[in-house]
Amino acid sequence: MPELPPDPVLRQLVQARLSRRSVLLGAAGAGVAAALAACGTGAKDGGGGATASGTSGPAKPQPAADRSDTEKVVNWANWTLYLDYDDKTKKYPTLEEFQRKTGLKASYAEDIDDNDTYYGKIQAQLKRGQDIGKDLVVLTDWMASRLIRQGYAQQLDKEQVPNAKNLVAKLQDVDFDPGRQYSLPWQSGFGIIAWNKQKVPGGLKNVSDLWRPELKGRVEVLSEMRDTIGLIMLEQGVDISGKFTSDQFDKAIGVVQTQIGNGQIRQVKGNSYKEDLISGDALAVIGWSGDIFQINAENGDKWGLTLPEAGGTLWSDNLLVPVGSPHKKNAEKLIDYYYDPKVAATVEAWVNYICPVQGAQAEMEKIDPDLAKSPWIFPTEEFLAKAKVFRTLTPDEETQYSEAFQKVIGA
Repeated sequence: MPELPPDPVLRQLVQARLSRRSVLLGAAGAGVAAALAACGTGAKDGGGGATASGTSGPAKPQPAADRSDTEKVVNWANWTLYLDYDDKTKKYPTLEEFQRKTGLKASYAEDIDDNDTYYGKIQAQLKRGQDIGKDLVVLTDWMASRLIRQGYAQQLDKEQVPNAKNLVAKLQDVDFDPGRQYSLPWQSGFGIIAWNKQKVPGGLKNVSDLWRPELKGRVEVLSEMRDTIGLIMLEQGVDISGKFTSDQFDKAIGVVQTQIGNGQIRQVKGNSYKEDLISGDALAVIGWSGDIFQINAENGDKWGLTLPEAGGTLWSDNLLVPVGSPHKKNAEKLIDYYYDPKVAATVEAWVNYICPVQGAQAEMEKIDPDLAKSPWIFPTEEFLAKAKVFRTLTPDEETQYSEAFQKVIGA
């Protein structure tokens, strides 16, 4: 791994939350690297709930009895384009190997398009401690924080996850989960702006470039508050990792409201914005780094991307076992498998996000030495310099800001 960033930077990252070859290397070689920062643990969006200490509020549900010894299954919900996939076999190679090695039957579903939307689907069952049909879910730091403080996630047995030792040192402790008792990062990445290179030949440098008249009705932004609002606030000169005010937040909300109202923004979406880029319905977006690499690899490198000049957002998505899962031990076997550096390197060669597993870079050198040098996967301090993590919000702030954003986007 490259040298980790200095403590003050990493403190920012961990306190708030934490490619394919030609596309990755081409982007870096073309000078995009100088404008980018990549690595961390931050936002893909907020809600209320009990305090982090959990000392007040209703009784938390009790974890389900584990049936892993008799039911050899594990069910996993994830975001799209987030696991190595073979177009010919229509299967996930690493997941197939996991099943072969363990004898467990693993089902995998790309069920998560947006943190809030997915939480809305499972909240009632979680509250009652019921099985949501998934033994492993992948949620962004702020949502992982919510599940943990509400008692909706099961504590991991680290003896069942010995490869957890491979988590990069600076990400082993986060404010929402001290000591990583309930969560482990799946991938990290950052919020960026992206555009159709043919239709927007000059490219984009700033979020405000999305409001150009020629892009009217062909712009999409993310339904994840911390990325969309975070990028706008950064351009307005606000340090999103610091103690910004409600007025500063409202000013950024006003930009979204204006651009929706005048028809500049076509839609506000979660992960599905990718399909609109591919279809041509959207020409420019606020999106996520790895998504753009994925669709470029599959569609001929049609899109450019960069962190805005004012900076971009950093985030991590985390593996958690829901409180009602009856297959916790099986889920822990799956987590342990993916924290093997060889497996992690295989996944990274496909998903192109930031790897949280120590030792994966050395394994990547055996797969593709050039890709192992990619700062998009194994970032350097230089790449971190212009990235910010949207700070951890209090429960009251989460409720206030999330409700304001949801009202503006009509969700």
